[in-house]
Amino acid sequence: MTEPEPATQGADGVLDISAPEQFAALAHPLRQRLLFALTHEAATISQLAVRLGVAKGSVAHHLKTLHTAGLVHIAETRTVRGGTEHRYRRTGRRLRVTEPRPADRAALLNAVAQEVDRFPEEHLLSLRHLRLSPERARRLRETLAELVDGVEEHGPDQPVHGVLVVMYEQRERP
Repeated sequence: MTEPEPATQGADGVLDISAPEQFAALAHPLRQRLLFALTHEAATISQLAVRLGVAKGSVAHHLKTLHTAGLVHIAETRTVRGGTEHRYRRTGRRLRVTEPRPADRAALLNAVAQEVDRFPEEHLLSLRHLRLSPERARRLRETLAELVDGVEEHGPDQPVHGVLVVMYEQRERP
């Protein structure tokens, strides 16, 4: 039995994030790790617990939150030794934050920061301020999106890398 993919995912594999429950789900670092783990293949609670070195109960709790928020779905259900086993899959290949509120944005960025801090010597963190015309800013946004979306991935035996791209206009308050 297979659950249909949620309608909020676009044909391009992008899931727009705008609901408060989605931001709340993304605000926990273990949920970020679960989403990373489910990027390319479906997995059961037991498989995820082993892969991430986390208790099955904790994985089940956080998967339920991600599922309720529409960030993962049940890709397959089967009966195993009289019980039901679910294989979860990430809903969108890429998440796009459409209308972030300050508290939601802070929670999301904090969860990503905690994930980066797990291996602080193996990341790139760069901040640069540029003076750009509106047209040039639009082209840079499009280029960044194409760069991230266009990277050719290697096999399933390769490590998963998180990529967070943020571009914003720095404005002075009126």
